[in-house]
Amino acid sequence: MRWALCAALAFCAAAAAQPYPTHPVKLIVPFPPGSTPDIVGRLLGAKLQAALGQPFVVENRTGAGGNIGTEAVANAPADGYTLLVGINGPIAPNKHLYKSLPYDPDKALAPISLLASAPQMLVIAPALGVDNFGAFIGYARAHPGRISYASVGSGSASHLTMELLKGEAKIELVHVPYRGFPPAVTDMLAGNIQAMFAIIPGVLSHVRAGKMRALAVTALKRSELVPEVPSVAELGLAQLEALAWIGLLAPAATPREVLERLSAETMRHMQAAEVRELLGKQGFDVVAGTPAQFERWIRSESVKWARVIKTSGATAD
Repeated sequence: MRWALCAALAFCAAAAAQPYPTHPVKLIVPFPPGSTPDIVGRLLGAKLQAALGQPFVVENRTGAGGNIGTEAVANAPADGYTLLVGINGPIAPNKHLYKSLPYDPDKALAPISLLASAPQMLVIAPALGVDNFGAFIGYARAHPGRISYASVGSGSASHLTMELLKGEAKIELVHVPYRGFPPAVTDMLAGNIQAMFAIIPGVLSHVRAGKMRALAVTALKRSELVPEVPSVAELGLAQLEALAWIGLLAPAATPREVLERLSAETMRHMQAAEVRELLGKQGFDVVAGTPAQFERWIRSESVKWARVIKTSGATAD
């Protein structure tokens, strides 16, 4: 009996000493298959699986602008076996947009790495008759309330970015929220909407075809996808920098050694040439930073968009 007890204790001790992970890891993506977060999650999951020797399985939990999937991770055990491939909204601005969230992103989630970021592009309908950013602002000031702009939903990045522009440029535009990107683009192509902010690959073909006109990208430098389009920094409005971003997070209280291992492997594999190339085609630049860097980024994003939301009165309804 004593021998059996010793053997059992030795087995438990050996199991406890095994390095993370010892069984499959779940990667929750709060958006549908084929979305950019899903593409990033599956790409990173395959890399981590090869490096760490356990399956990294993507699970898509959609709904409520990403809040449902994010909540699932916030409430999961803090053992490193449920991770989040998250984006801007549910991690930073949404706590200011919603009257209440079922989780506190600051207290319930632990940053691992900011994976990638992408600027948006301001596009307008050619029928508006302006061909550069300055002319657009001048027209908007001369015709307050005449320009309608689309967003992919109230409280979305496309909505908040235009509210930021409105506040900085002192212009009045009419917001028309849509349920997603396709109907917004369709209405703009039909001439029902005159302007919108969008991820570059989503509208690039229409710009190339002359059906939309690109005026600026919301970054501090030009995008390689549209090198002919000026950045907001060039236009003297660096404060209009507005990036869509994707990051890897875990439930709060996940062991520090687990977070550090995941961060180190993530940074190493996100820097691979094929990863950079694939994400570049999606309009995203690889960031792959440390947990501390990601934490500072989240904090700055929260402060920035809280100010915009308060000033504009934007809501998620």
